[in-house]
Amino acid sequence: MGFVGLFLSGAVLFLNSLMLLGKADAKSVGIFNIFIGTIQMIIPFYLIVVSSQDHWELYNDASIFLFGLTYLYVGFTLLKGLDGSGLGWFSLWVAVIGIVYTLTSFIHFHNVVNALTWGMWAFLWFLFFLANALNKKIDHYIGRVAFVQSWVTLTIPALLYFLGVWSSKMVNQIWTCVLILAIAYFIVSFFKLKFLYKKEKSIQTIHVNNALEVK
Repeated sequence: MGFVGLFLSGAVLFLNSLMLLGKADAKSVGIFNIFIGTIQMIIPFYLIVVSSQDHWELYNDASIFLFGLTYLYVGFTLLKGLDGSGLGWFSLWVAVIGIVYTLTSFIHFHNVVNALTWGMWAFLWFLFFLANALNKKIDHYIGRVAFVQSWVTLTIPALLYFLGVWSSKMVNQIWTCVLILAIAYFIVSFFKLKFLYKKEKSIQTIHVNNALEVK
């Protein structure tokens, strides 16, 4: 995926994370999703037309569609107040594709940073599947994951590329550590969320039992 696309995606994911955390209006964020989603549908079409049609070029250009389609789907779902199940199942499909890109980055290209990045994106799409298709109440957790990913997988890498330092060995090593720390944060946050959910459920059960005893 091109670094200009990463830059734009960082802005969208940042706003989406704030929406999920209750900090931004859904319809306002939906408009921005449609705007960037449209751009990220036009760009890959152009790149494919002018490309040599080499299969690896098509492989890279096709990945942009995954983001463009997701943003458009999210945007229209928010603006029209649509049921999110379709978006959820689409997100599962994209998550599977993301796993393929993860494995290809690691096995074929031997690029650990790209592999970790694609793995994190696949995880985020899978969370959207859980929330929208299976109605799991994890919006706050997704908001946290999306907020972190908007910076460490999109915005900052794009800025580092624009500054001409992204390809340096030192930055590559540092960013590998940054991504691993981000993944560790996601894991810790998940178990913390699970613990709080069990605690809340236990408290609700106690309140119900007490109410029954009073009756």
